[in-house]
Amino acid sequence: MLQNDRSPRRRLRDNLLRGAICVAAATTVLLLVSLIGYIFMRGLPYISWGLLSTSPSALRGTIGILPNILNTFYMILLALIIVLPLGIGAAVYLNEYATNRRFVAIIEFATETLAGIPSIIYGLFGMLFFCQFLRLQVSLRSGALTLVIMILPTIIRTTQESLKTVPESYREGALGLGATKWTMIRTIILPSSLDGIVTGCILAIGRIVGESAALIFTAGIGAVIAGNIFQAMSRSGGTLSVALYVYVFERGKFDVGFAIASILMLLVFGINLLAKFAKRRLSH
Repeated sequence: MLQNDRSPRRRLRDNLLRGAICVAAATTVLLLVSLIGYIFMRGLPYISWGLLSTSPSALRGTIGILPNILNTFYMILLALIIVLPLGIGAAVYLNEYATNRRFVAIIEFATETLAGIPSIIYGLFGMLFFCQFLRLQVSLRSGALTLVIMILPTIIRTTQESLKTVPESYREGALGLGATKWTMIRTIILPSSLDGIVTGCILAIGRIVGESAALIFTAGIGAVIAGNIFQAMSRSGGTLSVALYVYVFERGKFDVGFAIASILMLLVFGINLLAKFAKRRLSH
């Protein structure tokens, strides 16, 4: 009798909790759609071929973001070339080779702490260490190296958590068949944890594209098109997020700011789709 009296109450509580979860999910989706829709509504009408294909010029009175688009791609390319081998290699070592659990715990605590440091502190460190101490000056390479330090904890943690999800039987079976440890990692463990690696890569690209505070101190706000990528790396260059800050907060051009914000969102969407496509191709 007591059990029957409690059953309706439990069902009511379950329905209330389920309703609260649905409301929270719907609110999140609504906020996201509203934010994206508002940005596109304000920004897409001001996107033109002239904006995308020219450089800014005070003499001609033109506003162009082509140098900022190129600088953004340069920054993504250089940062990922450096951080992916470092991050994935560190995660493989911590999960597959390291035997000192205390050492691993210290490294994990350090990566979690580094992931929570404000980006402005990374910018100040990058300015003092890369720009001044190493004499790299304010340039794209200084900004890229600063971003490497910023996104390295994310790559390590996401890759490490993905490696932990691979069943231990996979390792035992490969080693039992006579495979070396590196062969087992290269042919079984890494392909099985590809989802987490791609996720970390997407998060890293989002951090690179959206970062502005640290890059103002290290990469600068230059808007000159270099002859090639090697010349661009040694020069000051502002990315799209830096250009957004400059146009909105220093020049008060909100229409251009919304246009750049729309381009940034389209760029992130495109990179995410490309990463998912690459993951699907690598999985087969």
